[in-house]
Amino acid sequence: MDLHLAQAEPLGGLAGWAVGLMDSLGGLGAAVIVGLDNLFPPIPSELVLPLAGFSASQGTFSLLEALAWTTFGSVAGAVIVYWLGALLGRDRTRALLLRIPLVKASDFDRTEAWFAKHGTKAVFFGRMVPIFRSLISLPAGIERMPFGRFLVLTTLGSLIWNTLFVFAGYLLGANWHVMNDYAGIFQYAVIGAVAIALVVFVVTRLRDRVRA
Repeated sequence: MDLHLAQAEPLGGLAGWAVGLMDSLGGLGAAVIVGLDNLFPPIPSELVLPLAGFSASQGTFSLLEALAWTTFGSVAGAVIVYWLGALLGRDRTRALLLRIPLVKASDFDRTEAWFAKHGTKAVFFGRMVPIFRSLISLPAGIERMPFGRFLVLTTLGSLIWNTLFVFAGYLLGANWHVMNDYAGIFQYAVIGAVAIALVVFVVTRLRDRVRA
């Protein structure tokens, strides 16, 4: 059964494009879209994954194929970002960050020390946090986390995250968007927390500069 016919009304925008790609390429289409989530965060996996589950419920591909393809896409995208970070390198990254107003060398040093201590947990759990799931592979590459370890952590974290959304989309059927709505709330909460942390950082740094 074609995915378009299963909908009460045609999907538009990003969802419509994702559905069309999965209709045309099957599981490979799902892998491409989820992989792009790592390179272009505006393409949210929280939207694509339930759609992949719904597509599986309509027989476009099996549930196991949906999980396999979406996890492959997640890992492939993360690997690309990892190697971009590795090519950029520590020294070049440090030099670029020091050009940003209000950023100090000590900020980079503390971040580097934190990643050296908590990098394993950061990569694993980062795959399950909106926004950070698209970014965490970069510092892993910059700090040259052993590639085998990075690959295992990324695969496990991605598989857990993808299973949650794909299986929910499979069970919800035409109501797959319900999962996307709840995920959107979580994503806004993360964005809000990041925004607050950024404001606190800027205010604190400006206050320190005035006192100095």
